[in-house]
Amino acid sequence: MFEAVELGRKLDKKDYKKQAAYYRDKLLFAQFALVNAGVPVYILLEGVDNTCKGEVVNLLNQWLDTRGLEVTGFGPKTDEEAERPRFWRYWRTFPARGRVGLFYGSWYTGELIKRSLEKQSKVDFDSHMLRINRLESMLAQDGALILKFWLHTSKAYQKRKFKELKKDKHGRWQVSELDEALHERYSDYIKAAERAVRLTDQPETPWIVVESEDDYFRNIMVAKTILQALEKRLAEEKEEVATVKAASSKKPPGDFPTETVLNQIDLSADLSREEYEERLALAQTRLNSLSWRAYHQGVSTVLLFEGWDAAGKGGAIRRIMEAVDARIARVISIAAPTDEEKAHHYLWRFWRHVPRAGRATLYDRSWYGRVLVERVEGFASVDEWRRAYSEINDFEEQLCDHGNVLLKFWLHIDQEEQLRRFEERKATPRKRYKITDEDWRNREKWPAYEQAAHEMIMRTSTDYAPWTLVPANSKRHARVTVLETLCDRLEKALQEKRG
Repeated sequence: MFEAVELGRKLDKKDYKKQAAYYRDKLLFAQFALVNAGVPVYILLEGVDNTCKGEVVNLLNQWLDTRGLEVTGFGPKTDEEAERPRFWRYWRTFPARGRVGLFYGSWYTGELIKRSLEKQSKVDFDSHMLRINRLESMLAQDGALILKFWLHTSKAYQKRKFKELKKDKHGRWQVSELDEALHERYSDYIKAAERAVRLTDQPETPWIVVESEDDYFRNIMVAKTILQALEKRLAEEKEEVATVKAASSKKPPGDFPTETVLNQIDLSADLSREEYEERLALAQTRLNSLSWRAYHQGVSTVLLFEGWDAAGKGGAIRRIMEAVDARIARVISIAAPTDEEKAHHYLWRFWRHVPRAGRATLYDRSWYGRVLVERVEGFASVDEWRRAYSEINDFEEQLCDHGNVLLKFWLHIDQEEQLRRFEERKATPRKRYKITDEDWRNREKWPAYEQAAHEMIMRTSTDYAPWTLVPANSKRHARVTVLETLCDRLEKALQEKRG
């Protein structure tokens, strides 16, 4: 595949200077237009020759406005990165809307190296390429422009380049032991790269193979390709017709099924105060021990809480935090996204808080907002919330594949109990801050939210991340159920870890 571009194409210096001046100006204008269009741009640079990638990074760093450019290079994983799912370190570097992310190496690099050095099976390699496909498609559907460059050089060229660099006392550091090892396995590296290109070359996330042995030709080809892609996207943004987002709440009442999975929950369960205090104390003592065992064994925990307003999510979270040392657990309360969060894919703000090995993160509301409040209130388009089911399932699978204990709680109450709690909050000064006008508005849309929750549970309750539906008309019963469920799952995970 790559040999087809080994045509020996070159540009002379005079022609290069003339074209460089043109493309530099045009790229700057296009970059400024990106800000208003709100399009995030991902430029990935891959290839066998690291010096070649470095030269292109330096070029674009000179030609583009650095105020809107973020350059990221990935080396060996740090301890912090190794303790989280593989894509965590990439999500942290994704550019915001209107900015350009320039990646020296990417989520492909490590897999190519492992495969070419025979440290990874073909099955595992293909599996990772499939996951990359899902990631890139998800970003592209969210509006990102992704350009993936393979800067191709022959083995003979690389050999000459290494020889030149080793003679230069200021340049020999650029040739590492890994570079030389990959050079010896050049054909294996190319074979792995060609397979990666075949598996991940999609219309919305194409690969561009650039003959790169002549610096002038390579630079202009990269600049020309980027400019054409930017101008095409900007033209599409201008032509796009605004559409009205259809919220589920706009559907006629007859569209809602009379029976949902939530209707099947028995809300009569209750505990006496004596039984509650006894079981709560026992569960908290047990959780304290298990959380420290998890910390020392490197088992991470992710908990998320969804449910009706006033269902008792905060109370359940507080009983957990009473039992877990605050140094190894934290609560993330999810509200309306900030401007910074709106400038990224909606999962970005959740990836940031994925815990390190042995620690726990509790999400008070979560990524399911995309298929609940954003769906019902029309903040997400129909296409956006519909594709979110698979995006969420993939995200959670990555968490579980990495060894995280993931528990998802839906706390369920009926409308009468919610009204009683609303009135209680309204009448109690220290609780009054908990009740807002938005809570009352949401209550009026109960059927729409119930249907959204039903579909959410049906589509995202997987074997690796099932939903736990908690009857919560009794706060005492709900809190104990959450704690005991957490303890059981954590104990099972620790037993499996021990082997």
